[in-house]
Amino acid sequence: MAGSRKVAREFTLQGLYAWLVGGADITLIAANLREDDQFRRADEAFFGILLRGVLKEEDMLTSRLTPLLDRPLGELSPIERGILLIGAFELLHCPDVPCRVVINESIELAKKFGGTDGHKYVNGVLDKLAQEVRAVELAAAPPRGK
Repeated sequence: MAGSRKVAREFTLQGLYAWLVGGADITLIAANLREDDQFRRADEAFFGILLRGVLKEEDMLTSRLTPLLDRPLGELSPIERGILLIGAFELLHCPDVPCRVVINESIELAKKFGGTDGHKYVNGVLDKLAQEVRAVELAAAPPRGK
């Protein structure tokens, strides 16, 4: 049985949070996360792709997100920032994951780990990015609720 991508995203967020807040070595962070008993439930390959990819592409992801924000990136909580980085990475580099799945999973992360209305902010920013980078996919998709 393949591990869960949802759980992989949660562990990726934990790793990014530790990196954003503490600046610890990401290899050490990833090793510590893999020791967690719940990690066996995660899609380990997807976790690696997300964590390494977000860190490698952080500058580019930040430059894509910044114009869509209503405040400086530094004013976002590390949780919201991490979720937006993961979501942006998936929208740009994981075409096998439908954009609505990326946005919904990001909203769920924000509801679980973020502030009270953080999920609304994450939704708005990632929806704007999806319209820029996945316009063809969105145009071909049936309207929501159908």
